[in-house]
Amino acid sequence: MRIGTLALAALLTATTLASPALARQLDPAKPEDALEIMKRTQCGVKDNVPAVYRWQGRIYSRRQGEPDKHLFNMEGMNIRQCVSVTDPQRGTGYRMVSREITLYLDPKTNEVLRTWQNPYTGKTVEVMHIANDPVNSRPSFPIGADGKPYSLNLTRMGDTMLMPVEAPLYYVNPLAGDYQDYVGNKYHAMEIFDFSMPVKALDTATPSVNPTVAWVRISDWMPWMMMEGRDGQMVFNAMGVKLNSFDELPDVIKREIATNYPGYVAPPPVDDTRPNETTWTVFKKKIEAQRAKDGKPAAAH
Repeated sequence: MRIGTLALAALLTATTLASPALARQLDPAKPEDALEIMKRTQCGVKDNVPAVYRWQGRIYSRRQGEPDKHLFNMEGMNIRQCVSVTDPQRGTGYRMVSREITLYLDPKTNEVLRTWQNPYTGKTVEVMHIANDPVNSRPSFPIGADGKPYSLNLTRMGDTMLMPVEAPLYYVNPLAGDYQDYVGNKYHAMEIFDFSMPVKALDTATPSVNPTVAWVRISDWMPWMMMEGRDGQMVFNAMGVKLNSFDELPDVIKREIATNYPGYVAPPPVDDTRPNETTWTVFKKKIEAQRAKDGKPAAAH
């Protein structure tokens, strides 16, 4: 039965050291194996073991009728872990919990920015780096909630396996009002993750797949930029890898974590039930806290 295949794959992996001949290539055409490939790509075969991704890149602005601007460089990381979960109808799958940081850096010096002079408004604003805790995923199973088998978009080119993942985002903006269906202001973005890994890594003898990943995000302006309704978008372009450990992160991220984000040395607990955070929800809490401190209403009217 399909439901038992994932458990068998885990057993084969656990006994590989004693019996290397039992190792086998994971088959992405099988829902259980496809799910196992994704789990190993995201975390690893073992539950409750932290995994760390790092990315580096540039951030641009794009406005109609004018050249793009190179606004920032960036360094980012995500620390996560996975845990196995079982559903009587959908089989044995996993859930991932994580938290992540992206630092906005000066495009010339690569120093971490604390303030930024907005070239569109001329105003100097406080920079709010991306620090989202948590960024958790729903459980994934060999059988989806719609009854369809789990599948991946994988393409083999020579000895390399490619896995593109597109995530269109369109949801209620926490900073806007209650009439977004009528007047707009919903958060609209697209995130694209292109994973690349050796075909030979998709084997039960390999406990964790360490892919390279290209990440592109096209999104609205960040709220801390205070663009005051100006048209335009941001384009994030980065490349990264899954690291072997937290210690492999660059010093700029480790220093920032030690100073300002000490909880980011470890992922959230696997039973974390908090709602996910985004730049928008974090910024809203920051603004409301400042308004409360200043004795102002929690929201402007």
